[in-house]
Amino acid sequence: MPNGEQGQQQTHGATPAGGQWYPPEWPDRIRALSDGSLTPVEPRRAATVMLLKDTAAGPVVHMLRRRASMAFAGGAYAYPGGAVDPRDEDRLVGWAGPDRDTWAARLGTDARTAQAIVCGAVRETFEEAGVLLAGETADTVVGDTTGEDWEADRQALVARELSFAAFLERRGLRLRSDLLGAWARWITPEFEPRRYDTWFFVAALPEGQRTRNASTEADRTVWIRPADAADGYDKGELLMMPPTISTLRSLEPYRSAADALAAAAGQDLEPVLAQAALENGEVVLSWPGHDEFTKRVAFGGES
Repeated sequence: MPNGEQGQQQTHGATPAGGQWYPPEWPDRIRALSDGSLTPVEPRRAATVMLLKDTAAGPVVHMLRRRASMAFAGGAYAYPGGAVDPRDEDRLVGWAGPDRDTWAARLGTDARTAQAIVCGAVRETFEEAGVLLAGETADTVVGDTTGEDWEADRQALVARELSFAAFLERRGLRLRSDLLGAWARWITPEFEPRRYDTWFFVAALPEGQRTRNASTEADRTVWIRPADAADGYDKGELLMMPPTISTLRSLEPYRSAADALAAAAGQDLEPVLAQAALENGEVVLSWPGHDEFTKRVAFGGES
């Protein structure tokens, strides 16, 4: 992947879809995939959370801007998220809300995998935003998580010195799966060297907690109305990947965080996987069901 500045220059220079993140080496990788010289890597499971809070102007979503030096999507705006930790499959964790079998049916996996994915969503939100969707009982949520002891545990989770299951057990907490709603699923294109099979969730900021930029991968964070973020993307001011801007647009109709959470059960979780083809001297990249992201690039450069 290029660094973020290269990706942004490429995108802003020729992409009609505003701030679509489009690295300049993608056409070469797509051609290599088409001629069989590139073998797709297996995607890692991942989870990301669209954290919402209500304001007088409607719900706002928490976003972070990835550092330009990041190998994957540098400079792009995204939500807290990351790869699932396989250790979260190994033992049962304190749990509240829909059971693991219910989540498995919703996510299209087995129960152990579903637990790991939901744990990944909650853990990454704590690691990157300092927000923890867990409580001592099935109907409570922890309050302020900014103390030194919480920070020590957060850093241990980031360093993978501590599994999320062990963290919950040590603190006597139950993961509040009922505070999450599964929203979408996107899989990184087959020509990418780093691939993720990512489940997107929606959640509301718990009362008493506050976000902070706890991620070493981000250089800024914002609370922003989905419509305003989408407008910034359309104007080429905010760089985003297709899954991010797509999910932002899908949040625009909802007038509160609770409305969005209530709508999650009806969201389509059919995986979206980009398709790449060679047509009439052009590389064509498309995401089924999302025509706005289609890119056509001539073999010799931008079309």
